[in-house]
Amino acid sequence: MVSSHRIGGVSPLSSTTGTTLRWNYDVFLSFRGEDTRKIFVEPLYKALVHRGINTFKDDEELGRGKEIAPELLKAIEESRISVIIFSNNYTSSSWCLEELVKVIECWKRIGQLILPVFYEIDASEVQKRIGNFGEAFVKAGVNIQKVQMWTEALTEIAKFSRWNPHNFLNGNQSIYIQRIVKEVLVRLNKTLLDVTIYPVGLDSRVNEMNSLLDSQSDDVYIIGVCGIGGIGKTTIAMALYNQIFHRFEGCSFLANVREVSEQPNGLVHLQETLLSDILMETDLKINNLTTGIEMIKERLQHKRILLVLDDVDQLEQLEALAYKCNWFGLGSRIIITTRYEDLLHDFKVDKTYKVKELNWIESIQLFSWHAFKRGYPEGDYLELLSSIVDYAKGLPLALEVLGALLFRKSIFEWEGAIKKLKIPHSQIQKKLKVSFDALVNEEKALFLDIACFFVGTKKDYAIKILDSCGFSSEIGIRSLTGKSLVTINEKNEIGMHNLIQEMGKEIVREESPRNPGKRRRLGNSQDVHGILTKNMGTGAIEGLVIENSDGLINELNAEAFAAMQKLRFLKLNHVHLMGSYEHLPRSLRWLCWHGFPLENLPTKFHLENLSILDMQYSRIKQLWNGNKSLKELKILNLSHSVHMTKTPNFLGLPNLERLILEGCISLVDVHHSVGHLEKLIYLNLKNCIKLKDLLRSVWEGLHGSSFVLLLKSVVPDWINHQIMGSVISVRFKDCRIKALIIWVVYTSDEETNLISKAVLEEIELIGNPTGEETNLIGFTAYIKFYNKMKDHYWWSEFHEPSVSNLCQMHHSFVNYLPNNEMANQFDSVDEMEFSVICRSGSDIAS
Repeated sequence: MVSSHRIGGVSPLSSTTGTTLRWNYDVFLSFRGEDTRKIFVEPLYKALVHRGINTFKDDEELGRGKEIAPELLKAIEESRISVIIFSNNYTSSSWCLEELVKVIECWKRIGQLILPVFYEIDASEVQKRIGNFGEAFVKAGVNIQKVQMWTEALTEIAKFSRWNPHNFLNGNQSIYIQRIVKEVLVRLNKTLLDVTIYPVGLDSRVNEMNSLLDSQSDDVYIIGVCGIGGIGKTTIAMALYNQIFHRFEGCSFLANVREVSEQPNGLVHLQETLLSDILMETDLKINNLTTGIEMIKERLQHKRILLVLDDVDQLEQLEALAYKCNWFGLGSRIIITTRYEDLLHDFKVDKTYKVKELNWIESIQLFSWHAFKRGYPEGDYLELLSSIVDYAKGLPLALEVLGALLFRKSIFEWEGAIKKLKIPHSQIQKKLKVSFDALVNEEKALFLDIACFFVGTKKDYAIKILDSCGFSSEIGIRSLTGKSLVTINEKNEIGMHNLIQEMGKEIVREESPRNPGKRRRLGNSQDVHGILTKNMGTGAIEGLVIENSDGLINELNAEAFAAMQKLRFLKLNHVHLMGSYEHLPRSLRWLCWHGFPLENLPTKFHLENLSILDMQYSRIKQLWNGNKSLKELKILNLSHSVHMTKTPNFLGLPNLERLILEGCISLVDVHHSVGHLEKLIYLNLKNCIKLKDLLRSVWEGLHGSSFVLLLKSVVPDWINHQIMGSVISVRFKDCRIKALIIWVVYTSDEETNLISKAVLEEIELIGNPTGEETNLIGFTAYIKFYNKMKDHYWWSEFHEPSVSNLCQMHHSFVNYLPNNEMANQFDSVDEMEFSVICRSGSDIAS
């Protein structure tokens, strides 16, 4: 008997639900006795048994009746392969047709293999039910429902490889029987992949993958599977392969493509393995890549195959192994696993499956199987287990490694292990670091900056900071996202799996394990505090973050920064710095200092290279007196500086794009120079409740191609005056302004009607001296449009519009305009520019 293989405690070819199957037979023979028993089935049966193949053949002892015997159905279900011998009178037996229906059911349900053999008839007669075979089928019909079931089974059987002794080998039956025996042996000995001992969460993911394959289609599909290292891509591909490989004429699972291709002639070796697996030729040799490509196309273009390319990281690997769909026969499926989603996009796969982390319950189960050898934890360990599961964040690799590490360990040993979790386990680190090692130098630096400083930050905000350091960060972040190292969520925030982030931090720690002052990036508050209090900073430091929200750090000396001449990023939230600020380096690009303790910036604070200044919740009364030259500054955020009464002169900030003053409840005056900031596109004055006036010069000076003004959710009197007075009647000096958007929610219908009425009355009065229409009409129409739309479902409560909503409003607004000429003029607003306005507004405001 040819023994079956087992995969991690789950029987082979079972469904991934874990249902255990025991194969009692290797082969079940289905045939019409009067046609074939003596002259073909008996010799075939003896040949199979002679080769050690445990074969079930229906003999007289089971008897024949009107209904198929339960013993026969049981025998079919317990067989690895069903060999169906079609003959002229096969369909005259309702019993044979019932066997066929059962075989097809087992193929679909438990992955049973099927080998059709056509004896003295042509395969087309079965497929089309013609000739003597068709006549017998008509005679066998007993009722419509039965006939429909039989018809569907015959249609399914046409999808399999066909063996016909009269079409092959010129009728030499004995040779052909040996060919059948060889094929059975090949299929029985097709080694099932060893998937996993504990397939927790595997069912749902395999089913999701399987749904992408569209098994009913004869098209050739290429499916990509992507995700971070250790997420389970290979495991899912293996389980799916085991479940479906029997449906194809040939199959190959090429594991570790990245690793193998790095060896001498690695790609050629992979080509040889691919062809050997599918063609069953063990002595196949290929001279070079080009020859291999031609052989794959020539030998496989008519075969329905299943090919899995595991752990691909280069386009050239795909070009050598599966470059085009027409290399393979109809119905073929190619599955590619990779960490790099951008590689799948470049290769233009048909569908992509992104592997999800395990959920909380699945994580507990998987960890428990490894730590306790059962699917649930022991009670005393439950609280400690939560810390480990939270740390792993659904990454199967981490759960398996840590579970095995803590197997049969005491609670005391568990507690010690949990304290060390911040230093990644070497086995986990090695797996995750593969993706980092493949990055180019600029991508590595960008990744480490993000891992240490910008996880959870709005993407557009981080790009501003990183671009100021010379990165092409938009392209870089897109590349890191494609390599599964970085994610961007629905809020446009940069994310990173915490084990990936810890891996990045560990790479930084390894720069100088014993002396943190020699590392480039410092984010551990304890390390930073030690360096600053002991003046251990060096010229290596490029980024430093310290959070003091709990107030444990009293005062630090500014002189501690004197040696940090390469410092780009500095975050000193709620820190009081003593001494001269001239020690802070001129190299700073980003300064985040929430709770800045002084009433204004010291004169010797050198910020000329600064791109972003974030001083929310500061004690500033006035940022500076007179003029200050900050030519590189693009974002200034002074939100919730409740003591600030007026803004400084902005003439020294020619590149300022965003000014955020939200919640400055003492602010009375915004300096008129803000109106001369030609690059300003965003001004946030929400909840500046004491602001008395925005001078006409502010509005007259607006030059940007577009502009967003955020006000507050209650309309104060001064806005009424502005809209009904100077703002409505002013003529902009520069008509390049495409859209002036004021986000205001009116507190009552009466107030809404009042402002709308004022706007409508003024429309006819607006226009420049040349008589040409001005873009201010766009502004007034927006006010009117917002009023008109405010009761819609996404406007029922005040929220800053999302990108999609704002774009939707824009298109609806264009249709609302009174004439086509005006609509065409306003429709020139670029939608991408429009969404950038919305994103930048919500990004900074949040």
